[in-house]
Amino acid sequence: MKLEDLSIKGIQDGLRRKIFSALEVTQWYLERIEKIDKKINSYITVCEDQAKEAARRIDRLISNNQLLPPLAGVPMAVKDMFSTCGIRTTAASKILENYIPPYDATCIAKLKEAGAIILGKANHDEFAHGSSGENSAYGPTKNPYDLRRVPGGSSSGSAAAVAAQMAAFATGTDTGGSIRVPAAFCNVVGLKPTYGRVSRYGVIAMASSTDCPGPIARTVEDLASVLEVMAGEDLKDATCPDMPIPNYGKSLGEEIKGLKVGIPKEFFSKGIDRKVLELTKNAISKLEDLGAKTVEVSLPHTEYGLAVYYIIVPSEISANLARYDGIRFGEKREKFGDEVKRRIMMGTYALSSGYYDQYYNRANKVREMIRKDFKSVFEIVDVLVAPTSPTLPWKFGEKVDDPLKMYLSDIFTVTANLSGIPSISVPCGFADDLPVGFQIMGNHFKEKKILEVASAYQRATSWHKILPRV
Repeated sequence: MKLEDLSIKGIQDGLRRKIFSALEVTQWYLERIEKIDKKINSYITVCEDQAKEAARRIDRLISNNQLLPPLAGVPMAVKDMFSTCGIRTTAASKILENYIPPYDATCIAKLKEAGAIILGKANHDEFAHGSSGENSAYGPTKNPYDLRRVPGGSSSGSAAAVAAQMAAFATGTDTGGSIRVPAAFCNVVGLKPTYGRVSRYGVIAMASSTDCPGPIARTVEDLASVLEVMAGEDLKDATCPDMPIPNYGKSLGEEIKGLKVGIPKEFFSKGIDRKVLELTKNAISKLEDLGAKTVEVSLPHTEYGLAVYYIIVPSEISANLARYDGIRFGEKREKFGDEVKRRIMMGTYALSSGYYDQYYNRANKVREMIRKDFKSVFEIVDVLVAPTSPTLPWKFGEKVDDPLKMYLSDIFTVTANLSGIPSISVPCGFADDLPVGFQIMGNHFKEKKILEVASAYQRATSWHKILPRV
């Protein structure tokens, strides 16, 4: 039994049968990080001592024949936007390079209580500002499938760590595609939950009205297991509703015959790479083979999504980053990176006197129109399917000097954040030996439905089994 081939369920089965110990599993992952992460740079901080101690606690439960929690002994990477008690949390910025939180983010506390083991803090674009992973103050993360190319951002280290088998799963944050794009570029699955489904408490804020913590894993089944732990009400986050948490994994083996799949025509317009388009259409054909019924639909205000996003999000960024004044905590603002400074300036301008109504208020009105588009479409279809990214992973440096070109990489993902709906990216093939993913979107709090569709597709294909040769 090879540890690198095991899913979350496989790790737990091995622990229960005492084929290996939690310490052995943790040690294997730590050794792999030591061996290959110097090539990829997916971790900012590795927590070797804390990880081993957590593994020993799980082994004591096993030796005493006690009931194991749902993620017992499963090693994870934590995006460095999540506060972790006693573990350095930098937001990939030099401003917080020495910050050690005195508490855990709510979803991290839940994952630890469920027995998951933190291997370390994953690299990402500074304060999650980016689409490529190139903006980290600690150096860029590289794509495990081609070290000359980006892994997608901002959750670059999380996706790369899972793809390169340096974590069984990882946490990420998705403000405009920052879980789904790196998942697509790294051939793993990544879920942006419904806004409020997972608590934001203890997650360093980027844009408060669109930030969504979520999981990244190698399989849909693993993703469902992690989401079940992360989701739920939190009295410390008023946006988390008091709603029951479904058993997300229970119906993953069911057929999707008769399911109505909407194909939004605006997501298949000009500007998409021909090979990405072909693989996405192949994925849609596979869903049809599995019994789904496809219908073309329209989301007419989608064309304004990117413009709306880059008014609202920088505005909220400028407000959230005002706290880093070098007085309360953190270093001086001179240590902000270029992309962070750019977004602060854009947001401050949009919120300034004389421009607030012209930009921010108007953008929020269009946002409501985008939300209504999705609401209308979900009255006639169960899910929507579209490309995750319009392009293949690009080479380092290709878009760094052209911010507008970089921002366009999120053109298919931002509307899910603006409307608050859940969306999952699933591997759907390779072009030029580079991974491609497509996304499945659902109505609010319909994570169970999109997981079922994603699982049906993944069971019928084997793209996710193609691992990088690092």
